[in-house]
Amino acid sequence: MYNNSRNSKEKTKRRKFGIHLTSVEIFNKYIFPEIKDLLENYLWVDLYAGEGNLILPILNEIPYDKRESFFRGHIFLFDTQKDMVQKCIYNAEEYGIPKQIAENNIKKRDNLESFPQILKRKKFPIFHITNPPYLYLGYIRKHYETQKFLQYFKEENKGYQDLYQIAMINDLRNNVENLIYVIPTNFLYGASVSNKFRLDFLKYYNILKMIILETKIFEHTGSNICIGFFKKKNVPQDEPQTFTGLKAKKQNDILKLVYNLNPKYKYRAGSKFDEFLESYKATNPLIVKYYLLKEEVSQNKGAFEIEVIDANQYKNNQYVKLNIKVNEKLKRTIESNILYVRTVDTGSYNGRVGLGQINEDFDVRAIYVSHKTYRTHPIQIFLEPIISIEEQFLLRDYFNFILEQFRLKLDSEFLTTYKYSKAEYTRKYLGLNQTRKLIETFPYGKLTSAKKQELKSLITSKDFEGILDFLKSI
Repeated sequence: MYNNSRNSKEKTKRRKFGIHLTSVEIFNKYIFPEIKDLLENYLWVDLYAGEGNLILPILNEIPYDKRESFFRGHIFLFDTQKDMVQKCIYNAEEYGIPKQIAENNIKKRDNLESFPQILKRKKFPIFHITNPPYLYLGYIRKHYETQKFLQYFKEENKGYQDLYQIAMINDLRNNVENLIYVIPTNFLYGASVSNKFRLDFLKYYNILKMIILETKIFEHTGSNICIGFFKKKNVPQDEPQTFTGLKAKKQNDILKLVYNLNPKYKYRAGSKFDEFLESYKATNPLIVKYYLLKEEVSQNKGAFEIEVIDANQYKNNQYVKLNIKVNEKLKRTIESNILYVRTVDTGSYNGRVGLGQINEDFDVRAIYVSHKTYRTHPIQIFLEPIISIEEQFLLRDYFNFILEQFRLKLDSEFLTTYKYSKAEYTRKYLGLNQTRKLIETFPYGKLTSAKKQELKSLITSKDFEGILDFLKSI
């Protein structure tokens, strides 16, 4: 009982502060090789130090009789929590630093609120290495214990979406030239969560290198992380950035990738997919609407009964089935739109994001939203104009084929990483805006019977280049 209570308290505390402590192994394996020749040139700072694991191991490289002097002049650590500061001081002692000296350079301070200006008056320039707190703004708003963090997102920080973004933008405003940050991979892959921040931040910083870790790093979170190496530009400007990324996969293999981030696409990784969506948009695209809402059903009550699943009720590993009664007009609309979008990978290959057929996957006619809408639930799609069932099957197959081809070509990097799991692949989230834009490339208005057969054949034969030529031709 005691252990369960303690674990619950620790979990609440981690969520409360956005804490995920970094191991010394991460520092030694990925960070130290990049800085080992620079140790005497910088002030080594971690403004969100936790136990000090991203800075203190530097002392292993310093001769024992010189460590105290080096520590005095080169190492400064901070944290908001008293127990973490005490742990950090203890760890410094383990490296041979006297407690009084450690206490001078390891302090309790809230650096999200303001930057410690005293560091800018030291002899050496700042090199900031950190694993900052990260909590998504949506989570912060919903939970009482985290709502105090809302203060950080006001005024000049309005529009940012995560605590780590506040930390990084504070460094920018205080002219810190060299940064190494351990942050969620949504920095690279996120859309709405990161678009504004990337545009603001990458105007001033170049990414020198990125290490993407698709293995479980933190014991208590499913977030995939990356280690970003940043250098401040001499002159701020919006320009494409090219850098090397090393992706550590599940089987301990390292995939080397060249990234090209374009400000036109908000510096988001995987922009080749965005280029496709823009270049191949149909002349008169289908109009896409989402969700069968309770409000719409209430406004269209009638005598026609339709079996649905309730996207807000999930029991015994399945969605609860209901019968709703609607008028003839809404009945026709529902029955004429048979597709839904799965926005989150389940982890199995049969459960990857894409379009599916409602009656095939759920054995009902519609997906009903009885309460709030959630982007991670299955979402019914309503198309205007209404296209035939046969054309909807073709749209589904076209959509899923194009999506899988880009996942293969771009290692799924145009999608947002959902969270770490033990699945055979990294689970991803497909945005509703991406879904709409991909549907808008489907050339429904130009599909004669012969053209439908041609497109079906190209999909069946998995001829991606052939489909591109087909889209260009019509």
